[in-house]
Amino acid sequence: MQKSFRYYDIVMAAFVTILLCSNLIGAAKVCKVGALTFGAGVLFFPISYIFGDVLTEVYGYARSRKVVWVGFAAMGFASFMAWFILRLPPAPGWPYQKAYETAFGNTPRIVIASLAAYFAGEFANSYTLAKMKIWTNGKFLWTRTVGSTVVGELVDSVIFYPLAFLYVWNTHLVFEVLLTNYIVKVLWEVFMTPVTYKVVAFLKAKEHEDYYDYNTDFNPFTLKT
Repeated sequence: MQKSFRYYDIVMAAFVTILLCSNLIGAAKVCKVGALTFGAGVLFFPISYIFGDVLTEVYGYARSRKVVWVGFAAMGFASFMAWFILRLPPAPGWPYQKAYETAFGNTPRIVIASLAAYFAGEFANSYTLAKMKIWTNGKFLWTRTVGSTVVGELVDSVIFYPLAFLYVWNTHLVFEVLLTNYIVKVLWEVFMTPVTYKVVAFLKAKEHEDYYDYNTDFNPFTLKT
């Protein structure tokens, strides 16, 4: 009989919520604070990687893989619905169509870039953490939360920004934002390490689970647990 968990679904829901917010609200906006230029999504998108770390560390790669696929489906559905609703004819006299298009009219290029970067980055993150947990015998949690983020966020950033904005933004700006966002995302993970420790300890105690992926099938295209 498959083991049931009390908090797994809650962590999944929180992960998907952060993911959708980061893509719907912040993906395409570039901000400048002082000398720092960054994409607005960097303010909360890295939190999804923290959830990804927690899921893999506590529940294992296979259960984390299922959550990644749920997030992928949610992003795809939200993108389709935004496209569909924008193309419904507005009522005569309704004054907000242009604003609605500006807020939710992500181009197909940005949608494809988001999905591809998310898929590759999250699986790279989860795989790296699962392997590092075995290599470290479950010790030094910070090495694998930070190490997996270094890998996963690099994969995500290298795919997303060129695919979404190269030849749309100035080339220098694309790579400036890519590098800045990558550094900020990794620093976010370092900054949140104490919180990650507390959440992981809480879940391991409450769920009576501390999974090691010794015999795991790491194929990202299966949902077997």
